[in-house]
Amino acid sequence: MSTAIYFDLDGTLLTFEEPYETIVEDVLAGHVPDPAAASERFLATFGEHFDALEADPYRAGMATVCEHAEVDAQADELVEALREAECERTQVSEDARASLDALGEANALGVLTDGVADFQRAKLDHHGLLDHFETVIASYDIGAHKPDAAMFDRAREAIEAERYVMVGDSDADIEGARAAGFTPVRVERGEDVPDFWTTLRALA
Repeated sequence: MSTAIYFDLDGTLLTFEEPYETIVEDVLAGHVPDPAAASERFLATFGEHFDALEADPYRAGMATVCEHAEVDAQADELVEALREAECERTQVSEDARASLDALGEANALGVLTDGVADFQRAKLDHHGLLDHFETVIASYDIGAHKPDAAMFDRAREAIEAERYVMVGDSDADIEGARAAGFTPVRVERGEDVPDFWTTLRALA
């Protein structure tokens, strides 16, 4: 039976080394008088635009920062700095890499991620992961976030298979997958649970 295995990106394949608000604050440090307040303002505007799938949520957030503070950089420059920071301050475990190698031998792999495509692809490229996947589907390309069925319909269209698996860390991943007829696999980490990636490799 042919199987397609889709992975969420942030929180699943990649993990941030520190809280996201800290990363944003560090990007803004040196450009604004109060980086913490500017980070909070960015995140509020970004979140509103992102949830509503409005265009360029990163730029909208940085534009708001520039409007409310003395800034020595342009919004587009700050967006690019944040893209680079997301790449540099995320990490991929060796177990995750080994799992992709093992699972990719007999299965088609894809990424199904809530996000802006160029940011998500940049992170995959930075970590050398793009070649593992037949397709990378970002919610901004579809016009819907998980758990919307449109995301999972597009996943079926992108890879033809008899069985579909969704690996993710959020309720949206799991609930959307289950409703779409995918086999959901939730990422679990912690001292009291079996090693997640070792367990996942058993699917191979």
